[in-house]
Amino acid sequence: MSNALPRPLISRRASSLQGHAKVPGDKSVSHRSLMFGAVALGKTTVTGLLEGEDVLRTAEAMRALGAEVIRHEDGTWELHGRGIGGLAEPADVLDMGNAGTGARLVMGLVASHPFSTTFTGDASLRSRPMRRVTEPLSRMAASFFGRSGGRLPMTVVGTGDPLPIAYELPVASAQVKSAILLAGLNTPGTVTVIEQASTRDHTERMLTGFGAQVKVELLANGGRAVSLKGQPELKGQTVIVPADPSSAAFPAVAALLVPGSEVVLPAVGINPLRAGLYETLKEMGADLTFRDARDQAGEAVADLVLRHGPLKGVDVPAERAPSMIDEYPILAVAAAYAAGTTRMRGLGELRVKESDRLAAVAKGLQACGVTLEIEGDDLIVHGTGKPPKGGATIAVNLDHRIAMSFLVLGMASEEAVVVDDGAAIETSFPGFSDLMNGLGAKIGAAE
Repeated sequence: MSNALPRPLISRRASSLQGHAKVPGDKSVSHRSLMFGAVALGKTTVTGLLEGEDVLRTAEAMRALGAEVIRHEDGTWELHGRGIGGLAEPADVLDMGNAGTGARLVMGLVASHPFSTTFTGDASLRSRPMRRVTEPLSRMAASFFGRSGGRLPMTVVGTGDPLPIAYELPVASAQVKSAILLAGLNTPGTVTVIEQASTRDHTERMLTGFGAQVKVELLANGGRAVSLKGQPELKGQTVIVPADPSSAAFPAVAALLVPGSEVVLPAVGINPLRAGLYETLKEMGADLTFRDARDQAGEAVADLVLRHGPLKGVDVPAERAPSMIDEYPILAVAAAYAAGTTRMRGLGELRVKESDRLAAVAKGLQACGVTLEIEGDDLIVHGTGKPPKGGATIAVNLDHRIAMSFLVLGMASEEAVVVDDGAAIETSFPGFSDLMNGLGAKIGAAE
């Protein structure tokens, strides 16, 4: 993907969106299922894996580290793991493409193995900070040699004598928490991560399912202390990956914005630590229903039913950010259509995503005629209750969520919206344009 030619896409106003659409598998669960399968004993079978560029890079990394990873023709994935401490030194550099989650988590996985691993990625990933991961992993006795600012390419020199640590996260981050816990798998003793705001808990849930001893203690301030007993014997599992709530956000918001729409998105993950967007949309007055809520392999899922209707501006508290950090770009698009002001608080984390998402969202919305301000880490969008003008070309800077968000904006704006490169969408939502067009959208190649 990093060498792909730009692929401009245009999104024109749709008459309505109708039908059922199965969105790709959850990216967080997909990454982790491959990693845990690679260090478990026996066979792990994964169905519903997201086959986007990011996850495929993680699959290649697991092969390079010695696990057997097979994709069957029916889309089922099979892994035969190496056991805890059994990973092998890769023969070549691990190119993680655009996969920030994959890169940070695999760094944790190899940090407690006595060999060296070099990581690189595309231009976007090479610009992203890794110090938030390398700092706690260094305390566990791993060493890191990278570019200035803690950026890729970077070599991780793992340790054969990892140290158990108790680490308090300075910033809420499921990636950092997970990297430490993954390093803790091959560490004698107990590793503890303290988070002041609860972040997505797929790592804890899945590690428990694979046989690890994980203890979660609720703190008085609403945070959590997550402890892992090192050197467990993980056993291969059958993993059913739910539909990704972050990917579902795009057709969901599109259905709310395009007049006359009614869309059903089956088996979407509604883990409470991932559902902040849907809580916010309901506060905005969205016609959104969770139908047939159920448990699927340890994760809560439901069918999402969405119908077009008016939205109103709301105040989104900063403490909700960890449960919807990837969804703020598409929420900002919804806010542009809402009546009144929407204030999204505490978005500093957006500045260090695939791009500076806070700046990218603001610049793109302003180009489409939306009034807004940024105050510190708050984004304030003033909606009129009417479709924005649109008519702009948006620079996405290799960011898949920026690309999809503005394609959704163009589905109901007065004038069509162009994104300068839709190729990045394949990292998380392969087939996005086809899925949306199947519902009635009008996305095509821009001239």
